[in-house]
Amino acid sequence: MEIVTHLINDTIEFYKWSLTIADKRVEKWPLMSSPLPTLAISSMYLIFLWLGPKYMRHREPFQLRKTLIVYNFSMVILNFFIFKELFLAARAANYSYLCQPVNYTDDENEVRVAAALWWYYVSKGVEYLDTVFFILRKKFNQVSFLHVYHHCTMFTLWWIGIKWVAGGQSFFGAHMNAAIHVVMYLYYGLAAFGPSIQKYLWWKKYLTIIQMIQFHVTIGHTALSLYIDCPFPHWMHWALIGYAITFIILFGNFYYQTYRHQPRREPPPKGGKGTTNGITNGVTPTMNGLSRLEEKQAVVENGRRKRRGRAKRE
Repeated sequence: MEIVTHLINDTIEFYKWSLTIADKRVEKWPLMSSPLPTLAISSMYLIFLWLGPKYMRHREPFQLRKTLIVYNFSMVILNFFIFKELFLAARAANYSYLCQPVNYTDDENEVRVAAALWWYYVSKGVEYLDTVFFILRKKFNQVSFLHVYHHCTMFTLWWIGIKWVAGGQSFFGAHMNAAIHVVMYLYYGLAAFGPSIQKYLWWKKYLTIIQMIQFHVTIGHTALSLYIDCPFPHWMHWALIGYAITFIILFGNFYYQTYRHQPRREPPPKGGKGTTNGITNGVTPTMNGLSRLEEKQAVVENGRRKRRGRAKRE
């Protein structure tokens, strides 16, 4: 028991010390004075993951078509705003894409970068709604480990990023990820209109490829920073490399299961007609809101003519 007590006390003392080197510019910004609000939001998210499916088990799924359209296009606007702010502020502050230390001054452009990164952190909390909508629509199989892992860790870890390094090298990953999310949420905003639009959305697969490229670029960029001894916290660099590797593994598995793996098909019965398509019937994991719609799902969303009960409306 003594060991546990000492460990807790040492952790508290370390946190108090770490606050002395935190970014003073952001300490009074919403959600930034303490980690408790962020941890509370993430805890409520996990509780909803547990209780939501139980609540919806014997209920009809909500349709949420208009809600999804508004939500996805709102996320397009938010991520474009973050991308634009980071690009313009970093350019005005003469940021280097190879090595950029954090500047904790109240320079107008530096504060603008910090503010854009804060909005990026907030957007990761808003993205918890991706999961909420999946559960309310009873798409439980889309709430995969990859999906939950990404959403929960991004929001929590970016609180640390904003608290201590709201600028410098932090801008690179957020800048790149915000641009990708513009394209991603545009895809899902268009898909929410139903089968009439979905049949033109041939580029879902490439969203996954872009995401995987992003993680490889992140590792390369971070490794270069370590190699040239960039004056940015090295422990954050190493942590980022490890974090990106987990996504490469999980995303690689997602891509293989979704687009490469073809389950063995049973031979057609004698005298019967064999199938001529290679579409899989399994559903694969999802990530960051990426839907695991099957190849034939275009007829499922809001356009299915035959279903046993009417979906709840908004």
